[in-house]
Amino acid sequence: MDSRITRVSRFSTGTVDIHPQHASRGRSPMYWWILTSRRWLEARPINVYVIEHRDGLVLFDTGQDRASVTDPSYFPEGANGVIYRRLARFHISQDETLTAGLERLGYQSADVTRAVVSHLHQDHIGGIGEIPGADLLVSDDEWRSLHRPMAEARGLLRAHIELPGTKWKPVSYEPLEDPTIRPFTRGHDLFDDGSLTILPTPGHTPGSMSMFVRRDDAPPLLLVGDLTYDVHAFERGVTGGVGSKRALRETRTKVMALRANHPSIRILAAHDPAAASLLELGQSVGVGVHGARVVGASRQW
Repeated sequence: MDSRITRVSRFSTGTVDIHPQHASRGRSPMYWWILTSRRWLEARPINVYVIEHRDGLVLFDTGQDRASVTDPSYFPEGANGVIYRRLARFHISQDETLTAGLERLGYQSADVTRAVVSHLHQDHIGGIGEIPGADLLVSDDEWRSLHRPMAEARGLLRAHIELPGTKWKPVSYEPLEDPTIRPFTRGHDLFDDGSLTILPTPGHTPGSMSMFVRRDDAPPLLLVGDLTYDVHAFERGVTGGVGSKRALRETRTKVMALRANHPSIRILAAHDPAAASLLELGQSVGVGVHGARVVGASRQW
């Protein structure tokens, strides 16, 4: 039987510096440490995951827009602008755009049929303007949050999300009959074949979602966005400093229960420096970044 997923890859659209409290919640209120912290963690990747499915090329997140470091007007002005600039520092070169990353893997932007966006923060939606032909999947809860008051203050830049020509497709979850994905009982099966299943994982934002990737001849993957910034710390119970502490704890409990069902699963986050090696360890011979498939074969669809 032909593999449904023939390749899983990642690349980074630059790097981001964050404060220690961003990655590991402390006792200080969020806005206090954003404004007062002078410590920065070593630069972390801004990961984009690329899944070559026999029915289409899928992205999980789209990275950071290079315009955020070249256009002085990219971020809002006033108090919101101060918060954005204090929260994170980005470093993105000319060859670290979404398009450049795809081309290094042998793809073109036009090959992308779907992009699953874990949540709507800037470093996950930055490449949507480069894939105008793709369906952009986001959770219903996240999409509703975008249209509530004070979106910018909550990290949602509508001017960079609701771009002309983009095809946003809010996802509604349906019951999942697969017992191996429990304790998750609701989600969205992307191709109706069990290979790519979107799961609700609120906490970092109310509408954050992850994607369970089931491969025929390699360990499964769970792509989790900003549910954690360090999977090893996540395993020890450490939660990030941005979002709902209670929701992050509850979601972590569910993810760890899912892992108990799949002991070989690789949990891959958006900014975890270990993600590249974890993905490489999880590849099997003949599938993945160094697989036998002809690079760029996706353009034959």
